[in-house]
Amino acid sequence: MSAHADPADDTQYVTLGIDREVFAVPVEVVLEILDMRPMFRIPEAPAYLAGLIDVRGRAVPVIDLRVRLGLPPVPPDDATRIVVLQAPIGGRVLFIGLVAERVFEVAPLDEGGLEPPPEIGIRWRTAHIRGVGRRGDSFVVVFNLERLFASDAELLGEAISAAPALDPEGAVA
Repeated sequence: MSAHADPADDTQYVTLGIDREVFAVPVEVVLEILDMRPMFRIPEAPAYLAGLIDVRGRAVPVIDLRVRLGLPPVPPDDATRIVVLQAPIGGRVLFIGLVAERVFEVAPLDEGGLEPPPEIGIRWRTAHIRGVGRRGDSFVVVFNLERLFASDAELLGEAISAAPALDPEGAVA
């Protein structure tokens, strides 16, 4: 018997880059990956709430992951993407866009091989991390989306309900 897990048991993740790190979200919560686009900025919103975009007629709040993780903002470039998720957060299913500097690929990470986040030597709150996996010779930090956005669930819901109607380009209709 082999010590390796059956590849069919591997969970698929969308891997994305923030700063020099690689993060991952489960592919089953990813609806689509969009090029960066103009957003409707919500007055008095926290700095990490980049704004709202229209995704197939739905107002979707967009979180700048760099800022949410406590890193300074950077201007978007040609590689910047918005990863649109449909994820269970705060007892309900929310649609959220995440600004990522790069989106790499859909890749399996051995679920059984995820290690708990280290207690030291990491810049982010470990409560936001489900585990650390491997992609080749590199480490991949798998987000715990429920914990990462639990404190934002009410804010995100309010942002959507307070938003004006948006046209497909993100402008106020």
